Amino acid sequence: MEKIQLKHTLPNVFMARADIHSDIWLQEVEFEKDKLYLVEANSGTGKSSLCSFIYGYRQDYQGEILFDEQSTRNFSVKQWVDIRKKHFSLLWQELRMFPELTAMENVEIKNKLTGMMGFQKKKTIVEWFEQLGIADKMDSKMGKMSFGQQQRVALIRSLCQPFDFIFVDEPISHLDDTNSEIMGRLLTAEAKRQGAGIIATSIGKHIELNYDKVFRL
Repeated sequence: MEKIQLKHTLPNVFMARADIHSDIWLQEVEFEKDKLYLVEANSGTGKSSLCSFIYGYRQDYQGEILFDEQSTRNFSVKQWVDIRKKHFSLLWQELRMFPELTAMENVEIKNKLTGMMGFQKKKTIVEWFEQLGIADKMDSKMGKMSFGQQQRVALIRSLCQPFDFIFVDEPISHLDDTNSEIMGRLLTAEAKRQGAGIIATSIGKHIELNYDKVFRL
């Protein structure tokens, strides 16, 4: 997939409002593969909804969302499964991890979705745990870890699949500057390796990358 387009898109819940001033809602917007984007927003302006709309998780919006000029409105379940398996990765704001499983087990589930051998090598995954300072947490249950530790595991999980675009929704809200920098380095390195685009969101503290464009939601 080379590009994502939004044409006059607006969450249904905002349809009665006359005070929409946004770089994205009700505009014509294009995200290109291999570029870096930041979406800055105030709380309640639809930041997480935007990710859910593009990811096909929700359809409660007006306007159009297109992938390579094709409208997504009538995509089948099979098409969405293929897109999420091969073209999109998403680090949810609420993470959506399995608390009863270990950190490594959470990562391995994603890593093996594209084949039994795994998308990333085990050595690479372990190195990411080490770089993010959570190597001692690989066998810990997710439900016993802090939110900041879980964010780092969620990043590793999001990198364990092929993607043309990766969405990271407030990925460093509970991280210190050092770990935020490491996360940014790992994210951009893997996106570059795959020739992928990055779409990051923030309501304040944001991951420091060399963004090609910044949108105000």
